Amino acid sequence: MRKILTASLLAAVSVFGAASAHANEAVSLRLKWLTQAQFAGVYVAKAKGFYSDAGLDMTIQPGGPNINVETLVASGADTFGIASGTEGVLASRAKGLPIKAIGMDQQITPYVYVTKPDSGIKTAADFKGKKVATWFTGPQYVLYSVLAANGIDRKDVDIISQSVTLQPFIDGDFDVATATLYNEYNTLLEKGLTDLTVISPEDSGMTSQQDAIITSDKMIAEKPEVVQAFLNATLRGWKYAFQHPDEAVDIVMDAGTGLDRDHQAKMLDKVKDLMTGSTGASKGLGYLNLDAISAVEKNLVKYEAITKPVEISDAFDPSFWDKVPAEDKLMDK
Repeated sequence: MRKILTASLLAAVSVFGAASAHANEAVSLRLKWLTQAQFAGVYVAKAKGFYSDAGLDMTIQPGGPNINVETLVASGADTFGIASGTEGVLASRAKGLPIKAIGMDQQITPYVYVTKPDSGIKTAADFKGKKVATWFTGPQYVLYSVLAANGIDRKDVDIISQSVTLQPFIDGDFDVATATLYNEYNTLLEKGLTDLTVISPEDSGMTSQQDAIITSDKMIAEKPEVVQAFLNATLRGWKYAFQHPDEAVDIVMDAGTGLDRDHQAKMLDKVKDLMTGSTGASKGLGYLNLDAISAVEKNLVKYEAITKPVEISDAFDPSFWDKVPAEDKLMDK
């Protein structure tokens, strides 16, 4: 009897051990930028135990102006990423990088171009011959499309890499800066630059989803259950963040350094607008709008922002989003 019980216990321990090993699978998430409320949902998912509940031992890696999330995920250096956006994913796929977007955070284009009143720049058509700064982490493709839509050759614009700070723009080192509505634009307003000219990509007919949630083809093929668990927990984290904004900002403040709480609260509020607006409200958080993506792809090819067409199904996989429980992605559930 004792031997039978011991054998049973050993079998149970073996099964439990295997389950635990799977439950604690180490994964990493690379962000496109530094720690801030733009990524509140993933920090909330980690802090509230949503990733661990899903069987993931999550490490969140911050990004920056010289980090290419698509390349890191494609190489396997990171398991998942919050990458650029529609343009960046398509451009990466056009270059042969084996990555796919499984969700899109921001349903509305968050980028704008800002200029000072004395620049003489009123619209994107005035960018010709000017110094225009943008980030080369994906937003450059939005700019390329905007220029092409206005009949401007890229060679006729001095396009420079934009750093973390907008101080060079404030100092007059370039004519046009790229700003996100949830971060840099608020910073400029806080610094007293309230008379800026704001030019939206939508003014040139360029609209695209941003902050792509990506993983590699290898992960999708070999560990689809891990990919699903990650996306479920991530969208659950975002929903919780929007329902508990004060707590979410507290979590971001704990995760980052040198952050201003009021600025982060304003950022989270704007990010909520970008994520829950448009299809985010009717379809749910993280929705992949394949019609909009297809339109962007055609524009990128037409305006030669990418060198060849990309099959949408090669770059975007909505099957994981489809399986996310409704209570984790719909705000009214």
